[in-house]
Amino acid sequence: MDARTLRPFVSVKFSPVSRYQSFLLPEFALDDPPRPGEQVVVQGNGSVAVGTVTPLAPALAPRREPSAGSEHKLVRRASRDDVVTRLKQQQREQDAHRVCLMKIRERGMPMKLTRVEQLFDGSRLVFYYTADGRVDFRELVRELAAHFRTRIEMRQIGVRDEAKMLGGYGPCGRPLCCTTWLNGFAPVSIKMAKQQQLSLNPSKLSGQCGRLKCCLRYELPNGKGVKHAGCADEGTCTNGGCGLDGCGTNGCGGCAS
Repeated sequence: MDARTLRPFVSVKFSPVSRYQSFLLPEFALDDPPRPGEQVVVQGNGSVAVGTVTPLAPALAPRREPSAGSEHKLVRRASRDDVVTRLKQQQREQDAHRVCLMKIRERGMPMKLTRVEQLFDGSRLVFYYTADGRVDFRELVRELAAHFRTRIEMRQIGVRDEAKMLGGYGPCGRPLCCTTWLNGFAPVSIKMAKQQQLSLNPSKLSGQCGRLKCCLRYELPNGKGVKHAGCADEGTCTNGGCGLDGCGTNGCGGCAS
């Protein structure tokens, strides 16, 4: 897609470890769009939030453009009151995390608190947690609601979502893929490591979440380097097939080397 045909948008992050999200610019902001480093108020998924505009490489613009039916839109540049409100909310999130963690430990509840978020409109506090099974947290919710005098929402997430939310660095020295650019979690199996003749040491194959690394899929189609253009005998064609004309007459294994 030609960059000149892209709809105007900005790339925004909500925390140092969050991924980039794209928000369409309204007409009043076209002449003077927010610059990288500026804080803005955006709307998406039925809620309003404050984030920071980040630089966007021109080569990545076509991939970052919001979809045609996207509700992600920029509302305005953040005012001083918006920034102060968000700072107060961050302090409240830390207090809520501390109080909730203390109550969980007092009750010996089989759950691990991951993160607390307060919506920008102040309507509710959202507590993210992980657990092996279902947890009866009704009494905990009542006490938290009485303490903070707001609506309380508990959301159970998986261990991969926990790593995505908290962030960190992989053994490659780069930020976690799930935090920076992965849009979803594809299935990963130990068979993928065997096909690439990797060491089956669990400590080397496991990511920060404790599950098999997502990157075990990256080299799977051409794990042994015996075929070009993303094809191999043990995999399937990717990125449109081999070369420009798709797979060879005998399938992926028949591609010219």
